[in-house]
Amino acid sequence: MSTDGPQSDAGAPETGNDWSERLFGGFRKTSERLAGNLAGIVGATRLTDAQLDHLEDALIMSDLGPRAAARIRARLADERFERAGAQGADERAIMEVVAREIAEILRPVAKPLDVVAFPRPQVILVIGVNGSGKTTTIAKLAHLFQEQDYSVMLAAGDTFRAAAIGQLKVWADRLSIPIVTGPEGGDPASVVFDAVKAATDTGIDALIVDTAGRLQNKRELMDELAKIRRVLGRLNPEAPHDVVLVLDATNGQNALSQIEIFKEVAGVSGLIMTKLDGTARGGVLVAAAEQYGLPIHAIGVGEKIDDLRPFNPDLLARVIAGIA
Repeated sequence: MSTDGPQSDAGAPETGNDWSERLFGGFRKTSERLAGNLAGIVGATRLTDAQLDHLEDALIMSDLGPRAAARIRARLADERFERAGAQGADERAIMEVVAREIAEILRPVAKPLDVVAFPRPQVILVIGVNGSGKTTTIAKLAHLFQEQDYSVMLAAGDTFRAAAIGQLKVWADRLSIPIVTGPEGGDPASVVFDAVKAATDTGIDALIVDTAGRLQNKRELMDELAKIRRVLGRLNPEAPHDVVLVLDATNGQNALSQIEIFKEVAGVSGLIMTKLDGTARGGVLVAAAEQYGLPIHAIGVGEKIDDLRPFNPDLLARVIAGIA
């Protein structure tokens, strides 16, 4: 199902326990894949080189990436395990160590996107390839700010797709927040200029700007973003305050190559990872953290408007490892 259009979000706001349950449900395929790949590594107080090799390969196959896998392997090589009569107890002990090391990787990057700019507004450019769930993520991020009592405005800077402009208008209407748009095929920098002026004049806290998701011509995209930056600089030398890349977790390792490209063309300052529910490739979140160290501001595990949240790295590590 596409996540680029509004979805039903009826019902009361979720509690912390609801979100934890959503995490466990969303990462079930990831944790089951990891557990399946690690099955059979039991029975000794220290793991053998052959077992460690198998475990490292299993972590890589679970999309945690070679760097994180090597780090976890090294930690497990130093561990002395209690011998247990039941096979399950040994596997649990190993997964506890895996979870602790994943948490160590995730803690430094678990940084919510805070509205701190002064003077206002805080300008947040949101980038990502078409199909990553970018438009919906913008709406979810706006809703997250609204829950924190910040005023929000949207800018439809992806002028090359009429559908993107239309979807953003629908979300703005649903959330009762203002939006600045321009004609299809118009100049994105002009839209951003108008939006920053409007947000400044009306005292908006956060301005979230959609941008084009075309990677077919990196130079064209780079030039477009450079122009937006120049226009922003005339109005507020500090803007954009954030350049947030939206990644689709179902792309697995391809998501990492997108980080590399967008870091080059857009100066990415932080990440949001979407579609972590229903994919076995949630381990790529760990790979991104270990390889790039960029702040991961929020994760998405569902299609409802409140399904985007900052994450607790210790809880998420245990979710990925499949141990409650």
